[in-house]
Amino acid sequence: MPTITVGLRPHTLPAPITEDTPPAAVAMLLGTLHALPDGGMRIVFDVNGDPARLRIPAAAEPGKADGLWQHTCFEAFIATPGEEAYREFNFSPSGQWAGYAFSRYRERNTVADPSFTPRMQCRVDAGHLMLEVELPASALPSVAAGISLQVGLAAVIELADGSLDYWAVHHPAAQPDFHHRDGWVLSFDPRMISA
Repeated sequence: MPTITVGLRPHTLPAPITEDTPPAAVAMLLGTLHALPDGGMRIVFDVNGDPARLRIPAAAEPGKADGLWQHTCFEAFIATPGEEAYREFNFSPSGQWAGYAFSRYRERNTVADPSFTPRMQCRVDAGHLMLEVELPASALPSVAAGISLQVGLAAVIELADGSLDYWAVHHPAAQPDFHHRDGWVLSFDPRMISA
């Protein structure tokens, strides 16, 4: 089954490490894409660090919710290459999610918002926060056979002091901007399942 694993990095790099520097709250953040047999996509976000130094949203009634990005939240931006339209997905460790359609850069198209219910699972232990989500094929943009989707993975990490760190595979702008298309550097075809 096709799989891609990439490291995300913070928009603002931490200060140089000295012997007096405490370890970072997040040492590493990985994102992994898996193709599913039905043409859907599994995304796994794995935060290696100290969950005690993060603000992780408490479990809530699973369902759609807006404003998830204001706290620890994992995001995927998915588009068909060459088209301005794209989709944004937000996933909270609380079990809540959101899906939005855009007709072009930051221009919402509420009529085309994807209707879906993802399968989500969140685990927290002494050194990890892991969130796994499965998106059905119907939630993804449609592409012609042989064309891969353009994907950007990102995360907002809320630290214990309430500040927010912005993580992505690539940060193309001076300010954090997950909607910036140049940050979507992954190419993935969820339909390419090996026999």
